[in-house]
Amino acid sequence: MPQVTMTELRTLGEVFASWLLPDSGFVTSLSVYLHDFTMKLKTLGTTALLPAAVLSSAAPSGFPASGNGLWYNTPAGFWSKTYLPVGNGYLAAMLNIESLWSGGPFQDPTYNGGNMQPSGASAAHLAMESIRASIFANATGEIDNVEVLTTAPGAYGSYVGAGYLISSMNVSGPVSSFARWLDLDEGVARSTWSQSNETFVRETFCSHPSEACVHHIISSSNATLPNTTFAWSLLDSGLPTPNITCFDSSTLQIRGFAGEPGMLYEILGQVHSTHGTVTCTPLNTTNATISVTGATETWISWVGGTEYSMDAGNADNNFSFKGADPHTALTSLLSSATSGSYDDILATHMDDINSTLYGQFSLSLGQSPQLDLPTDQIRAAYEVDTGNPYLEWVTFNLGRYMLASSARGTLPANLQGKWAKDVNSPWGADSNINIQMNYWSAEMSNLNVAGSLFDYIEKTWAPRGAMTAQILYNISRGWVTHDEIFGHTGMKGGPGGGNTAQWADYPESAVWMMLHVWDRFDYSNDVDWWRAQGWPLLKSVASFHLDKLIPDEHFKDETLVVAPCNSPEQVPITLACAHAQQLIWQLFNAVEKGFNASGDTDVAFLEEVQTKRAQMDKGLRIGWWGQLQEWKVDLDSPTDTHRHLSHLIGLYPGYAISSYDVDLQGGLVVNGTDVTYTKEEVMGAATTSLIHRGNGTGPDADAGWEKAWRAACWAQLGNASEFYHELTYTIYEDFGPNLFSLYDPGDTDPIFQIDANLGFPGAVLNALLQAPDVASFDVPLKITLLPALPQDKWSSGHLKGARTRGGIVVDLEWDEGEPTTVTLTVDDIPISSSRSVEVVYAGKTVSSFVTKPNLSTTIQNF
Repeated sequence: MPQVTMTELRTLGEVFASWLLPDSGFVTSLSVYLHDFTMKLKTLGTTALLPAAVLSSAAPSGFPASGNGLWYNTPAGFWSKTYLPVGNGYLAAMLNIESLWSGGPFQDPTYNGGNMQPSGASAAHLAMESIRASIFANATGEIDNVEVLTTAPGAYGSYVGAGYLISSMNVSGPVSSFARWLDLDEGVARSTWSQSNETFVRETFCSHPSEACVHHIISSSNATLPNTTFAWSLLDSGLPTPNITCFDSSTLQIRGFAGEPGMLYEILGQVHSTHGTVTCTPLNTTNATISVTGATETWISWVGGTEYSMDAGNADNNFSFKGADPHTALTSLLSSATSGSYDDILATHMDDINSTLYGQFSLSLGQSPQLDLPTDQIRAAYEVDTGNPYLEWVTFNLGRYMLASSARGTLPANLQGKWAKDVNSPWGADSNINIQMNYWSAEMSNLNVAGSLFDYIEKTWAPRGAMTAQILYNISRGWVTHDEIFGHTGMKGGPGGGNTAQWADYPESAVWMMLHVWDRFDYSNDVDWWRAQGWPLLKSVASFHLDKLIPDEHFKDETLVVAPCNSPEQVPITLACAHAQQLIWQLFNAVEKGFNASGDTDVAFLEEVQTKRAQMDKGLRIGWWGQLQEWKVDLDSPTDTHRHLSHLIGLYPGYAISSYDVDLQGGLVVNGTDVTYTKEEVMGAATTSLIHRGNGTGPDADAGWEKAWRAACWAQLGNASEFYHELTYTIYEDFGPNLFSLYDPGDTDPIFQIDANLGFPGAVLNALLQAPDVASFDVPLKITLLPALPQDKWSSGHLKGARTRGGIVVDLEWDEGEPTTVTLTVDDIPISSSRSVEVVYAGKTVSSFVTKPNLSTTIQNF
């Protein structure tokens, strides 16, 4: 077998679930970042590696007849454009372990989550008072910076990739009939090719039930395989070299650290075969390989873990986040994961994928599968506005698959999901404002994957966030966070670090997350969960913001406001940012709606919420050019095309705009005059702001997530043409040949950000079915059917098993652009047994009812 240098490996691929095949005379390999590549150094990203006769002209045998998947007949290039994801939440097949992070207390024992020392609290409180006074006194309500409140990020850290597992087959000769694909029905990545008078099949998946990943090799005739070798390699020199040994005759053990010093991690990979011999061979004192000879099939199962423990992110554990050495738990897990036959393990995995993704939910956009063209060619032909229902349907399914594949572990899906190739992931793969978009579609598409998110908030944000509340804000109730990794709750910056306020001054980050906490209860009515986790989270965040709201001494209109604030991620630093005011108002509404079910007897807390909610500035003002103001001071520019739609949070995914209630939100004082806006005026101002914000390719960014957010907002406004324009622009501009969402897609090696992939399904669903939240259960819940359906594109289809608020399941069918039948079924234990519901289509109420257990109603006249 030819030897490959580390330089050659590094050049051959920053790899992940992709397949390349060799030409004559060389060895077929696969790395996990799962990548079959030629062992001879060649230029990647072209079809030159394979002769024309090799390329398949139709989807491979075994590809879903429905077209629910992605397939290719060409080699992969840059991983962010061409590689395919498999994962189970705990692991991802880029040899990723969900909790493997650099930085934090594992790197620096003095790491304190970006907080000032308690001794600095008095100075911080005085500085906060001075900042607020300066904002109120300034003619435009602005100040230059809040640098005095920030701290250096310290060992902030990053999500880390753990290297490459490489499998090599000693086979030579011409290659034909090459194809690689990701089966979204089964959650399995496969590749196939013919060589030396034999056809080989490789398949890879990460099983959630077993918490393990598996890579399997077999020939179609069940013939004896060429000799196969499994080895581990580190392609990024930034990670300390791990120790690789033979744990036993068939198991590789990889132990290393995510830094020097850093978090300990371990991977155990056990090889199995049928009718073969498996041998683990030490190569030197720190490296080993496993070889398989005489087998008719072989596979490797691997598990991985770290010493990270979310349960140790509190004061009792000195915020160490340090748990036990993972070895004992991994040996037990590997034993369990490999106790059955390969067919049994695969079947269990496929059953789990089917039940999780499709058992209770399905979507059709009237698509016709294109099995005669590989996905990259379909994507290359895609055009804005013209679109392609088939590609849009696959992109929707891929988004839900990626969420389930990255969120069902111990930690939530981060900015990379769980797929990262480097020691330093872009932006650390952090979980700041982007994590909210990751979960947009979860509740509505019946995807129960948010448990790890709520555990993360409770155990990672809240403990150190209580410290931040006291030190920075002089507030002893509740908690606050600004950034999140390892409980990094302080304002990130530091003296001499410049003005970082536009992204660091975001104490409303937890408030936004409370929308997800409330939604989990509103959609499911899981009272036990609400009392144990949901309500305590909601109450603690609301408690902090009760104390943080202060009288507006700038406008002196007797309202309560936040100060200082930034509209993420914008300047200026000012007061009463619309984003913050809308979010906190919605948070207080959730407190009132959820109080009775919580079992809480703290009536004084509820009354305080109700009183201060009435006094709040609601964050809704119309400015000089007809816009919805982003700040209480009219500072908006008509040419501002910033990537964020922060002041439209109440349009989508919130409801302060979309469910605007003149009786609750209408009264305010503008320049000493009482003003009451109608809903039409507020929605019109939001529309004006959305138009002026542009299409999501402003000078500050070009990312898919900002376009997906715009598409969802246009859908909320019921504008089908603008919704579809922005949705198709999202794919056209920012989605790669593998349908990964890309930041700066014109770059030669663009950055993968998962938030657009996961936000895309939310935008699609918002065009088909809307039931925005309302301030009170006394307000009827309005369910709107096909509010922004692009009738000439998705003229027929169905949405089955979708959920709305109030514990209601919706089955909807449409044809020729109009609904034909809809059935709404109330859960056996709805969140309210007397909630008024209106069903609306084309601006007309087509049905109304009051919820009660197991109520089912079908509508066929529209």
